[in-house]
Amino acid sequence: MAKELIRLSGLTMTFEDGETVLNGINLYINDQEFLTLLGPSGCGKTTTLRIIGGFLTPTAGDVLFDGQRINDVPPHRRKINTVFQRYALFPHLDVYDNVAFGLRLAKLDENEVDRRVTEMLEIVSLRGFENRKVTALSGGQQQRVAIARALVNRPKVLLLDEPLGALDLRLRKDMQNELKRIQQAMGITFIYVTHDQEEALSMSDTIVVMDKGNIQQIGTPQDIYNEPKNAFVADFIGESNILDGIMRADRLVEFFGRQFACVDAGFAPNEPVDVVIRPEDIDIVPADQGHLCGTVTSVTFKGVHYDVIVDFKGFKWLIQTTDFQPVGSRIGICLNPEDIHVMHKSEYSGQFGDYSSYSAEYDEIAEGGDDEE
Repeated sequence: MAKELIRLSGLTMTFEDGETVLNGINLYINDQEFLTLLGPSGCGKTTTLRIIGGFLTPTAGDVLFDGQRINDVPPHRRKINTVFQRYALFPHLDVYDNVAFGLRLAKLDENEVDRRVTEMLEIVSLRGFENRKVTALSGGQQQRVAIARALVNRPKVLLLDEPLGALDLRLRKDMQNELKRIQQAMGITFIYVTHDQEEALSMSDTIVVMDKGNIQQIGTPQDIYNEPKNAFVADFIGESNILDGIMRADRLVEFFGRQFACVDAGFAPNEPVDVVIRPEDIDIVPADQGHLCGTVTSVTFKGVHYDVIVDFKGFKWLIQTTDFQPVGSRIGICLNPEDIHVMHKSEYSGQFGDYSSYSAEYDEIAEGGDDEE
């Protein structure tokens, strides 16, 4: 049975300019859990992390650690350490002395310092780099020194704020695996902040999706991806075609004037709903054999698959397929019941899912940007 370590209760944060960045959020985090706060810039995830670390005091609500309220406990007295995107290593010290710094500050015996530093460098795969200047290390190696320094004094929790943001794509992938391995080897709680959905999906035990200071959904990566709660979550985690539908009855939804079998139930009869269909779940068939028929308007080669934009009655869908479909061709699609996911309408309904603005959306994703909240 997982043991609760941190609880955020009614956490609200309003800054002096009157902007509220957290709206009374409630969340618990278990011991030894890898939990990721995921969302766009300005959603409140970094603010949440800073409150847990003690760098910000919430306007209202409580932070409980092991059942004790710690709102007024300063950062250095919490059993919590933080790794920031900018690693803040000491450039004049070598790897060994960077990692040993906190232990010496705590006046530990030098033999104990040596034992712990050696053990940590082993865990982060930096044995043999003890005498190397940190300025001579690669970005990934500097990252690992920062993690070793944060973990060497054995906190119960490590907070990581966009720690891989400065690394190139290949190195990010390597470090994602490395972070998960380190977390499991150390057996401590990691609370990770990112706006990168792939990063969240690949590393986390639990994902907390946030937007506008509110938690939109909490669940395992599989839950969040396969059973999104609303149009925001469906759009933010992976690619999604999101359309208006009507739930005619349990396991029967209507969209584009046709009725489709689905696996969802528990909606009111004839309730307006949002329907999500993932691009990779759509089967392309000859035009005369499909449930729906449309025209290919754009094809982008992505290496493993093609991103194909198809116009169905003026609504643009994204389909991901390994079969090339030329622009202008008419194609049919088949949808299986388990490929259709039905969600209640929300404030986000109608904002996502039509790929008319496809290229603009891709440009926006490419730009990324820092998360200043």
